Amino acid sequence: MRDTRLTKLANVLLTHSVTLKENERVLIRGSVSAQPLITELIDGAYELGAYPYVEIMDDEISRHLAMGASREQLETQASWMLKKYEDVDAVILVIGEENDSEMSEVPADKHKIRGEIMKPVTFFYVNNRRWVLLNYPTKALAQKAGMSTSRFEDYLLDVCTVDYQKMHKAMQPLKDLMERTDKVRLVSPGTDLTFSIKGIPAVSCSGENNIPDGEVFTAPVRDSVNGKITFNTPCPYHGTTFRNVSLSFRDGKIVEASADQTEKIEEIFDTDEGSRYIGEFAIGVNPMITEPMGDILFDEKICGSLHFTPGEAYEDADNGNRSSIHWDMVLIQRPEYGGGEIYFDDVLIRKDGLFTIPELEGLNPENLK
Repeated sequence: MRDTRLTKLANVLLTHSVTLKENERVLIRGSVSAQPLITELIDGAYELGAYPYVEIMDDEISRHLAMGASREQLETQASWMLKKYEDVDAVILVIGEENDSEMSEVPADKHKIRGEIMKPVTFFYVNNRRWVLLNYPTKALAQKAGMSTSRFEDYLLDVCTVDYQKMHKAMQPLKDLMERTDKVRLVSPGTDLTFSIKGIPAVSCSGENNIPDGEVFTAPVRDSVNGKITFNTPCPYHGTTFRNVSLSFRDGKIVEASADQTEKIEEIFDTDEGSRYIGEFAIGVNPMITEPMGDILFDEKICGSLHFTPGEAYEDADNGNRSSIHWDMVLIQRPEYGGGEIYFDDVLIRKDGLFTIPELEGLNPENLK
């Protein structure tokens, strides 16, 4: 029996996220477990008069390939992938995760080589093609969320089909304010951090590139970050989940890092020079996402949260930092997570997860649901 919610989600992806038009070509890269949505996307693309192309992915096969991958092999794969992206107008990535730890046995040097070689390919489609990334509901994701499979399916489909046009309109005052701001201060338990965002563009994210969505991001001036930040959510990276992550900064650089696996996290921050500097600062506002589940596509959008990202900066909000990593780390500032404040140029703009100045109150959860 056809699930009309998947039909609705496919329509959001095709007409809102990538705005697919007649005679355009769309590459749908999806996990085999996401077949029901992939078929809806194919049918929907044909109904729009567009041309769908499909590439099926499997995590276990990817792990086997990654364990023995060589630089020369990956360079060939990268050239093939780049050609695909050059030949299409839009890209839809549907991740159907079966095991979050599938890639945890892949050696760090293999992850590093792949990151270096595939980075130009990824940045080509991110910066030159219309694209969107989303997760498909699987048993593994339901387990992460602490829900039954059927309840998580309902939750994900509700979250993914919120009114993104309303959200986009409500984001505009925050985007404008961020672009007028110089100094930012973040205060929470274990956190007192300052940095500048002067001259860096701010970007509203309301369903164009991520589903679910709900954040406004920019980047700190690269050498302006000073102080300490402690994250109160799990921080997954390449199949390993770090907890109790705390980072100390001096003139933009991570000079000390601690976590439940300190030695391993230090190894990641030694990947390259840019991995110890920050490439993104963002504020999460999705009213339907309230608790962390260890999946960054959801966690970075949590209502009342912010995320701070060691590694590569996005071209749309570029502070010049370059790295083969981009690791979003989430801090929730609602009262049940210890509370916290965000100050822009010494003015309190959000306290305990709620915006406090009139022009931003449209982003509070009661106004977005």
